[in-house]
Amino acid sequence: MTSYLEFEKPVAALEARIAELRAIADNGDLDIAQELQRLERKSADLLETTYANLSPWQKTQVARHPQRPHFRDYVAEMFDDFMPLGGDRLYGEDEAILGGFATLNGRKVMLIGHEKGHDTQSRIRHNFGMGKPEGYRKAIRLMELAGRFELPVVTLVDTSGAFPGIEAEERGQAEAIARSTEACLGLPVPMVATIVGEGGSGGAVALASAERVLMLENAVYSVISPEGCASILWRTGEKAPAAAEAMKVTAQDLAELGVIDRIVKEPIGGAHRDPKTTAANLSAAISEELDALSQMDSGQLKLMREERFLAIGRF
Repeated sequence: MTSYLEFEKPVAALEARIAELRAIADNGDLDIAQELQRLERKSADLLETTYANLSPWQKTQVARHPQRPHFRDYVAEMFDDFMPLGGDRLYGEDEAILGGFATLNGRKVMLIGHEKGHDTQSRIRHNFGMGKPEGYRKAIRLMELAGRFELPVVTLVDTSGAFPGIEAEERGQAEAIARSTEACLGLPVPMVATIVGEGGSGGAVALASAERVLMLENAVYSVISPEGCASILWRTGEKAPAAAEAMKVTAQDLAELGVIDRIVKEPIGGAHRDPKTTAANLSAAISEELDALSQMDSGQLKLMREERFLAIGRF
């Protein structure tokens, strides 16, 4: 059953009416096929119009949709032979950041990403995708393995930010994030990062400092959440829509600013309405990028990363 966002209420009303008519048609002799077709066309047109004109705040809501596909969903749809690797060899395991060997369209890769979970139990287990120091140190370990075995690195970023708890700070959260970012920049193999939902602050950058950064069409990427920005600037979270507008959090804005390199198309209505098509689009885009990067040596790859990040913010 689809969960509807606030701005989708007109679509929800139409789809509820369609469901009622289908139930009537299934239980009786009434011929209402034409009316059903009319309403279905109207619903599809309304959904397309709605999603063609989303505000940055509405895109933020779509990126956080409870049914939006996460890391494990993409593993199931896009990758073969996934072999998860756990632990940072220093403290323990962090289930907010997952990774391991995988195969993408016949190519062996090292896959790393955030997992938020889909229900209360799994969200708690995965800490809502907020990585702890051991998660980022695990990512560093996996990147070092990728370099040793000459495997390209693919990351799927989806986090509101790194975990801000006291225990994380005690174990060196900032240092772990910095080291993970450094590991990305120093990789001797190709790296492609994709923002698939939320890309929040250093917790996202630590897995997204690649030579090619992609974003799904309705994903968001920012230094702080719109609510956090609003609470600082206006002392109220009610200004989050204005903050989202000012912060340029959308894929379209960030592509124009040169922060990301490519936007990956989502089905009309968002990735949560058709995860299979979303995964297929993402699989093709990542494979194309890896094909191009595979022609470069380690020196060219490192220089490419250095130049793309130093160029951000220049006028």
